[in-house]
Amino acid sequence: MGQLFSDTSNNEDNGDLVSSVTKYFMEIKAENKIISQETIHLIEFHLKNGNIQGAKSAINAALKIIEKAPINIAVTGESGGGKSSFINALRGVGPEDQGAAEEGITETTMMRNSYKHPKIETLVLWDLPGIGTMNFPPKDYLEKVKFQEYDFFIIVSATRFTKLQLDLAKAIRFMKKNYYFVRTKVDIDLQNEKESKPRTFDREKTLQQIRSYCVNTFTQNNMDEPQIFLISNRHLSDYDFPILMDTLIKDLSNQKRHNFMLSLPNITEAVIDRKHKSLQQHIWLEAFTAGLLAAIPGVGIHTNDVEKLKVKLNHYRVLFGVDDASLDVIAKDSQVPIEQLRKIIKSPYLLETKKEETLGEMLFKYLEKFHLANGGLLAADFYFRKTFYLEFLFLDTVTEDAKVLLRETYSKI
Repeated sequence: MGQLFSDTSNNEDNGDLVSSVTKYFMEIKAENKIISQETIHLIEFHLKNGNIQGAKSAINAALKIIEKAPINIAVTGESGGGKSSFINALRGVGPEDQGAAEEGITETTMMRNSYKHPKIETLVLWDLPGIGTMNFPPKDYLEKVKFQEYDFFIIVSATRFTKLQLDLAKAIRFMKKNYYFVRTKVDIDLQNEKESKPRTFDREKTLQQIRSYCVNTFTQNNMDEPQIFLISNRHLSDYDFPILMDTLIKDLSNQKRHNFMLSLPNITEAVIDRKHKSLQQHIWLEAFTAGLLAAIPGVGIHTNDVEKLKVKLNHYRVLFGVDDASLDVIAKDSQVPIEQLRKIIKSPYLLETKKEETLGEMLFKYLEKFHLANGGLLAADFYFRKTFYLEFLFLDTVTEDAKVLLRETYSKI
């Protein structure tokens, strides 16, 4: 492995640095990038001029913005339309979990209620009173609920959208905010249709009828047909929920995209992969600022490093829902014994060793695999510190654990 571990800390040629940074971000789709193109150009500019510290400062500033950027999502709709269960679904909590939005409760409040995401501190969902419950025209309603605080609005209905909601959408657009129409409870509609017409039931035809029923409201009110997302709050991977999440991610600014992606429930392997790619970028950027040119002369891992790595590993396990608390919930929901779930995942046991040499051997094996799998990720002449390579290993492992759990339990939940 000679050249793999060569010391390049004295290499003054920044050509490889610039080309590697450029290539790395070129391979990431625009809607998945967690830093802006302007920041990427600034990093490249500093590197071309040999200003490593300037590049690090630009990345540090971007990471701080990502860490602190608030994400506020407003959810509004009529009582019984599935607002609360939609909020719970986005937060990844069940109706009986602590802090869940109360479902099936007749709306009487004239105030907005906030619900923080249990894993992403910067993400807050706001349950707004239905516009029909407040005797204000749309513009006054928006000012009353502090429209300027939200990144976007989600307008929820279990039937068709009312004229008040359509007028609200016009006002939101006038105030230069995004809005999305979500039609909930389509699973119940499909089940009712199937029971009433067992011989002629056609799933796709029924879904199209539901969509057309909603669209008619817009045409009748001289509005262009918007994208309408048909979802079930109980079966998130079905219908349009994944499409809605993709749309929100694309519409969010780069600095808010990262935490929103990490907040998504593991409903499909595609979602898990997006979270993985987002965190991989974050690790890459952190590694750069910590000393991209640090050599890996040996494989010894210091005790302090191990303690920091434990914290990182636990953090990734929580984000990907493979920590002990999440396993307990999954076991109860799927009725799969928790011991069985523990047997099929690997991340809890990554650092269960008292021999530093064993961790070092694991690092060596991963480095070989990493460079084969990510030939375009880094230039051959410089490397991250060993602790960051281990973070990549942790990330890959928890990602695969999340997929394994999804395959094992999806059909049972």
